[in-house]
Amino acid sequence: MIEKRSAVEMHEGDGVVVKRLMPIPNFRNYDPFVLWDDFTVTPGHGFPDHPHRGFEAITYLFSGSIRHQDDLGNASTVFAGGAQRFTAGRGIVHSEMPNEDNPTRGIQLWINLPKRLKQTEPGYQQVDNDEFPIDDIDGGQVKTIVGEGSPLGILTPMRYLELQLHDRAVYTAAVEAGMRGLVYMVEGETEIQGQRFGAADTALFENETEIRIESFGHSRVMVCYGTAHGEPIIQYGPFVD
Repeated sequence: MIEKRSAVEMHEGDGVVVKRLMPIPNFRNYDPFVLWDDFTVTPGHGFPDHPHRGFEAITYLFSGSIRHQDDLGNASTVFAGGAQRFTAGRGIVHSEMPNEDNPTRGIQLWINLPKRLKQTEPGYQQVDNDEFPIDDIDGGQVKTIVGEGSPLGILTPMRYLELQLHDRAVYTAAVEAGMRGLVYMVEGETEIQGQRFGAADTALFENETEIRIESFGHSRVMVCYGTAHGEPIIQYGPFVD
């Protein structure tokens, strides 16, 4: 089953513009995924110190760089093509601020922790661009952010891919049994399971064994799917209980 949705532009943090798929009033989450923001941060703005608990987050950058600092003592800079993952667990305070003279763009994804892991120790990981596996396909490339060959660790079983597809390139993602997820259009135009999608459009799917994506012109596409926990997701701003 495929459902088409579009991200909604809004403001977040200190002067950050996001195209938000969730949570929004009519679409709060998609178990196990809690938040999906396609963000653009201009110099002098960002996300000053703020707390989190109860989930994990991946920030993946298309361009620019972001400086991460937290109350665990971590301080590092993520550059284009790289990612950071923090496990909020029982609680973490961090900041994310751009280091560039030009806008920084990327995707922030929150993944719910199951109830049994809500009080897990907080943690942080940075993975640079050259550490991710990239596979050439006919007409494009597939970069594995979470999944086989990637060093990025997540406590929920999931896969997370970035596709760069040229005109009329076709990629078919094999979906593991019991997983559900989304295909998000960063740029370009595609046909997914027979439906047309443009920038900021999303195809939500479940009960599918494979997802077929065909590009028209150059497209950048994010594919993300995982195992639902089947538990209530209770979100209060930066907290997911």
